[in-house]
Amino acid sequence: MESYALLLGATLSAGTVLALAALGLLINEKAGIVNLGAEGMMLCAAIAGFATVVHTGSTWLGFGAGMLAGAVLAAIFGVLVIWLNTNQYATGLALSLFGAGFSAFVGLSYVQAKLPSLPKYAIPGLADIPLLGPALFTLHPLVYGAMALVLVMMWFLYRTRAGLVLRAVGESPSSAHALGYPVRRIRLMAVVFGGAMCGLAGAYISTVYTPLWVEGMVSGRGWIALALTTFATWRPARVLLGAYLFGGVTMLQFHLQASGVQLASQLLSMLPYLATIVVLVLISRNPTWIRANMPASLGKPFYPGS
Repeated sequence: MESYALLLGATLSAGTVLALAALGLLINEKAGIVNLGAEGMMLCAAIAGFATVVHTGSTWLGFGAGMLAGAVLAAIFGVLVIWLNTNQYATGLALSLFGAGFSAFVGLSYVQAKLPSLPKYAIPGLADIPLLGPALFTLHPLVYGAMALVLVMMWFLYRTRAGLVLRAVGESPSSAHALGYPVRRIRLMAVVFGGAMCGLAGAYISTVYTPLWVEGMVSGRGWIALALTTFATWRPARVLLGAYLFGGVTMLQFHLQASGVQLASQLLSMLPYLATIVVLVLISRNPTWIRANMPASLGKPFYPGS
């Protein structure tokens, strides 16, 4: 029982990385923008956060540095695709490639660096519950923050005027523009927020989840986060559930290895990505359902006055 409780706690921690990034990308896509540069932004944020913690000793400053790095890269992407009308998919792929190369170059001097020990967190009272307490209520505060963020986003998107405007920009930017809303600025703000969330996820990886720097350490999580938005049909609560599902599959490979399951480690490492492909194939069998939930202008440029 204890091993399963620990597996559940590890699933929540692993799923937090995907949830933070996917929730940011969800806001992008609600505004009609597809940013395929999530992997690159997360890598740049990972090294930015790691370097900041090395020099300051503060994990929270590392989170701030990661968010800033992700937001700056997203802003550059936003200017290119929103004002200069470059192709969203090509620009996002270029950003992803840039982030991979730039983070590897900057991170050369930090490969052997070590971070200070993380403080111990525990929710008073709940952490003392047998079995589940140590596994579920001693996690990093950001794990619980991701859960709270889902509630905030649900309230924002479906209970506020600003959320309604954001969704209108994604559904029909021409109509929103005709009503006097600054479509381009709203889209840019959404893109910057998405970049900041990807940055937070990247910094969380390098400073808390696996507190070290290794080239390419995001390991495809940016791409899984992108797939999660489709998996969740652009709904915040489903994003969180999907993140924990994929986080559980990621942790399952280590649990199976520890349990002595005789499978090749390469095959076990494939599980998260195999699960992503299987889920997307199953969802794609019903294109009508996807079209009913997908923002109508997703991936399409906006030309004022057209």
